[in-house]
Amino acid sequence: YYDEKSKGGYIGLIITEHSYVSPEGKASSAQVSIASDDAIEGFKKLCDVIHQNGSKIFAQISHAGMMAKEETTGFKAIAPSSIENPKRTELPIPEEMTKKQIELIKQNFIQAAVRVKKAGCDGVEIHSAHGYLLNQFYSPLSNYRTDEYGGTLENRIRLHLEIIEGIRKELGPDYPIALRLGACDYTDHGSTIDDAVKAAKLFEKAGVDLLDISGGFNGYIIPNVNHEGYFSNVTETIKQAVNIPVICTGGILDPEIAETLLKDNKADLIGVGRAILKDSLWPKTAF
Repeated sequence: YYDEKSKGGYIGLIITEHSYVSPEGKASSAQVSIASDDAIEGFKKLCDVIHQNGSKIFAQISHAGMMAKEETTGFKAIAPSSIENPKRTELPIPEEMTKKQIELIKQNFIQAAVRVKKAGCDGVEIHSAHGYLLNQFYSPLSNYRTDEYGGTLENRIRLHLEIIEGIRKELGPDYPIALRLGACDYTDHGSTIDDAVKAAKLFEKAGVDLLDISGGFNGYIIPNVNHEGYFSNVTETIKQAVNIPVICTGGILDPEIAETLLKDNKADLIGVGRAILKDSLWPKTAF
């Protein structure tokens, strides 16, 4: 699949689909693992194929949190708070994470990033979007904690910052770290653009090199909005507040629209996953 999509080296950067950092954080039965050292060899093969075709690769790492299903993982779902999933009410109510579990998850993310580097990937992307665990900490919709991991925005992203700090310590000052942020929930009482800007500044300060902007608990959409590049208003605002590159995604299929978004300073890079999923030759014909 990646050989086909990366032929010709037209794609500057390929960010792989999210891989789980620990077994209880597996989001689906067919999801790729980065949870143990035996995953490194497979990622090496993936890196080799993409590099031979002339592109760079970042591996995206995640934990599903309350989105995980016990029938898939064999474990009860865990989350920042023991509340009903704001968008997936059919799922069982998860168990609230203890401090010990939070520390373990932090180490899981850090060690997953170490494996990503060992495999030869050019960078690692931390997944905090689409209602997965780190997004659950970030969003007021799912984080009701009253300790240092809940309440204020600084507390809600404390785990993110600790993970970033730990990865940076392990991988050195120059290894690229990206963060995919579900910037806004587009729901009453959810995360806002002000939250996203404030968080983006703190992520940059902590050592993140690239921000990949998407939606929060509504997933990769904005309700009732379907024009191409629908996250561009968010990326433009964040771009004005930080000094690191910002990726704009959001149903972008037309190369001319992608180019216009760049020229208009809406973002520094354009994510076109759906376009390439539909048409493996899209990157070639876009030139």
